[in-house]
Amino acid sequence: MSNRGLVEPTRERAAAVATSEVNGADPHAGGDVSAAEFTALFNSLKSWGRWGASDERGALNNLTAARVRKAADLVRSGVVVSLSLPVNTTAAPDCPTPAEFRMTQQHDADLGLGALGFAKDFVGVDYHSDGHTHIDALCHVAYEGRLYNGVAAGSVTAEGAGAEGIDVVKDGLVGRGVLLDVPRVRGVPWLEPGAHVFREDLEAAERAQGVQIGAGDIVLVRTGHARRLVEVGPWDTADLKAGLHPTTMALLAERGIAALGCDGNSDTAPSSTEGVAFPIHVLALNAMGLLLLDYLQFEDLRDACESAGTWEFLCVTAPLRIEGGTGSPVNPLAIL
Repeated sequence: MSNRGLVEPTRERAAAVATSEVNGADPHAGGDVSAAEFTALFNSLKSWGRWGASDERGALNNLTAARVRKAADLVRSGVVVSLSLPVNTTAAPDCPTPAEFRMTQQHDADLGLGALGFAKDFVGVDYHSDGHTHIDALCHVAYEGRLYNGVAAGSVTAEGAGAEGIDVVKDGLVGRGVLLDVPRVRGVPWLEPGAHVFREDLEAAERAQGVQIGAGDIVLVRTGHARRLVEVGPWDTADLKAGLHPTTMALLAERGIAALGCDGNSDTAPSSTEGVAFPIHVLALNAMGLLLLDYLQFEDLRDACESAGTWEFLCVTAPLRIEGGTGSPVNPLAIL
């Protein structure tokens, strides 16, 4: 099913939204997606069966060994930049479920080892929440009782995921990373909470940065969320944040990317979509089989890319090997 009828009028709405943001008006104006429109978009993007009835890798199939090898050639200076937030152990509106960190042993513990001492600590984190950098496995989101490729939602039990867990990515997510800096192309430090990123924004960023996303890429979209938190202070990010409009996913599907990351969780809050709280999560993980990287920080990478004059790089993410896990905390790295 084609989504042409949905995308074209939305392009007109995008121009109106961009104008309203410049004028300080409501950034939500014109971005609403009806339940019927979302169903049509979901069906048009659905890749179930494309790589076989038992496939659990989804869009990772676009990231071939040849593309990984080509991505390695992007390393020029050897500069390595972390894309992760620090592990947050303090409760705040932007981090309602902080991580737990505590020392379990200090160097003065009597271990019977003479002059030798060991320090140890414990870290625990409910990482599928605001404020924690993590990757979502395909099993993370069920929609209408199904996971990606039609797998029954009941395959995820109290023991973990029986299919499409993060262990599918045990060999890592390694490939060509591309940063698309939307605030840069709009001439602002960040997008205001609630603002949408449209297809036109991503294409404008490509042109401005002299780069084009393609098959097997790890696409990273900057909204300036992390910078706004630092400069303005925390707010209830779960209820109000900038993110991608659902219609942007058509572009990412056309280009055949392998994974999507954002400095928020890719979804705009509040949702643009009738009856669906997290439309990007549903379209990416469930319809397209596209891994999501949530709550990254791109401020260091943005500066490094500006300095190097390039917006493409080798991107390396190694999830923990959690059998049956619905995702993992991560520290993604960009290597320029």
